[in-house]
Amino acid sequence: MKSFARIKTLAIIVFYFFCLVQFSTEAQTITVTANKPVTDVKPTMWGVFFEDINFAADGGLYTELIKNRSFEFTISTMGWKTVKQDGEGRFYTTFYSPANPNNPHFLEVVVDAPTGSFGILNEGFRGMGIKADESYNFSVSAKASANSSLKIKLELISSTGTVIGSADVTGLTQNWKKLTASFRATQTDAKAQFRIMFSGKGTIDMDMISLLPMTTWKNRPGGLRSDLVQLIADLKPGFIRFPGGCIVEGRDLLNRYQWKTTIGPVEERRVIMNRWNLEIQARPAPDYFQSFGLGFFEYFQLAEDIGAEPLPVLNCGMSCQFNSGEVVPMTDLNQYIQDALDLIEFANGGISTQWGKLRSSLGHPQPFKLTYIAIGNEQWDLQYFERYKEFEKAIKTKYPKIKIISGAGPSSSGTMFDLAWKELKKLSPDLIDEHYYMPPEWFLKNAARYDNYDRNSIKVFAGEYAAHWQESADPSSRNTWYSAIAEAAFMTGLERNADIVQMASYAPLLAHVDAWQWRPDLIWFDNLTSFGSPNYYVQKLFSIYKGTQIIPATIGIKPVTGQDSLYVSATIDKNASKVYIKMVNVAGKQKYVNINVDGLNLNPDGVMVTLKSKSLSDYNTISEPQRIFPSGRQIALTGKKLSHPLDPYSLNIAVLSYKK
Repeated sequence: MKSFARIKTLAIIVFYFFCLVQFSTEAQTITVTANKPVTDVKPTMWGVFFEDINFAADGGLYTELIKNRSFEFTISTMGWKTVKQDGEGRFYTTFYSPANPNNPHFLEVVVDAPTGSFGILNEGFRGMGIKADESYNFSVSAKASANSSLKIKLELISSTGTVIGSADVTGLTQNWKKLTASFRATQTDAKAQFRIMFSGKGTIDMDMISLLPMTTWKNRPGGLRSDLVQLIADLKPGFIRFPGGCIVEGRDLLNRYQWKTTIGPVEERRVIMNRWNLEIQARPAPDYFQSFGLGFFEYFQLAEDIGAEPLPVLNCGMSCQFNSGEVVPMTDLNQYIQDALDLIEFANGGISTQWGKLRSSLGHPQPFKLTYIAIGNEQWDLQYFERYKEFEKAIKTKYPKIKIISGAGPSSSGTMFDLAWKELKKLSPDLIDEHYYMPPEWFLKNAARYDNYDRNSIKVFAGEYAAHWQESADPSSRNTWYSAIAEAAFMTGLERNADIVQMASYAPLLAHVDAWQWRPDLIWFDNLTSFGSPNYYVQKLFSIYKGTQIIPATIGIKPVTGQDSLYVSATIDKNASKVYIKMVNVAGKQKYVNINVDGLNLNPDGVMVTLKSKSLSDYNTISEPQRIFPSGRQIALTGKKLSHPLDPYSLNIAVLSYKK
């Protein structure tokens, strides 16, 4: 038996030796020249793009739980219904003598309930996410009729009909008055609803009915949802582009985004229909509006909170060309240009200026340090260029240090794309925004897209991109590992060309699993929980291992752009004394690589961070949020060399430290 064991052991050793020989024969040798940096990596290299699509603001990042709180939806009572408990009554909306003229509609409730009660119920945004032991703040603008005997009771109702939180409201008068109450929930429920019950007799007018959790991001009253902000902050984004996207354009110019109507007291922010309300016929959202509880001040504040450059996008005098395609006459363009100039003053102006003073009155006397501004979203053709020219001239004259981003339209190539570059080269944008929503194969084939761009020409902002592949009924099913790994391969090309591509952001950022219009999306959430897609973790890894300078990573003398299914880029972080080598294996089999790092005195130990999945069709879900999730393990170097197997379908980042 001992003899057989020795033979078996010898056979295993021979087998592994054979495998090593075979691996070394097939292995690719990657040379990283760490002491010859090619170009700097801008702090803005990897950012995020927020658009109010997929219920990303109301029902998402903004924590208001009441849908249609000011009754300004097209169907003014949408989201509300009556409740009878041995009482009678009725409600309707009107707009005579409103609490606020910017949002003139309000609810009038006639109650006849000397015994029992009558009330109204709000369904929330596909329900309300309520947490046990969380406190909630209620407020309403209200007035009662003369001789009213009404009493008001608030109730949170679970999805099974149980009361899980309640409070009484007092102080009702015959004049508009803000009434408030607070209470604590006794149970967690993702699909709760909220009702306001009246007993007695009388008529009550109600507007701005609000229910907000006390716990928000940085505990700001009426603030943002902490788990979603934290997921965004964890990306370490260099910038945040807001508020879109197509909502900047609007279906028509009346529906466009106007930043001045989104600041100040929330009750004065004029509600409008979200253009995604009607856009996707297969996913209608008639209850999708913009309350602007998340407005431009909050966007700037969010950017500051997470250490990102604010990048606002402004309407250029054109509505969405896929919709009405309205164009403001050139003689009337000054209003739009003035909005851009005023926004810069709002962000950066001293407190003695008109708009800087307003910013200060909102609680932020210090400037927001705005550096970038984008004019237009996905506009194209000559009517865009002539309007952009006027914006550029006015902004550069008054604010020469502001960097302006123009756009190459909605496509990544073609006649209009080529025309955009031709015409914009005659002007002076600092960056041109390119968008690409394409199949994964396109991203694999275009990893070298920017290798041959003119190094002396206008820089590129890869403002919207995502690989679109197969899908099922499961909301997050389009965020497959295939889409994510294809994007990772493409991103090695963006990074390698950081002298050209100075900003990049995946799109869209957020999506509600019960209320989405567009997919894939970076972060998915329901009313209580949230998770990152595989694409999210690709973005996160590239961002947190960004580095400060690009260094060459080659096979022979060529960059690694798909040879033998490998894609590679490398950076050095001179602040942290680290080298980051990003390697993407898109093959269905293991690849062995030998890495030579020249020019540095490396420490013998490093870390290999890996993101992978066995199946290209895998994706993360609410129930399995970390099915695809990064892992790390220690690795050892021999001098300046590292030999390592790359698993099938994997993104791998070698994190190496060096002695200064």
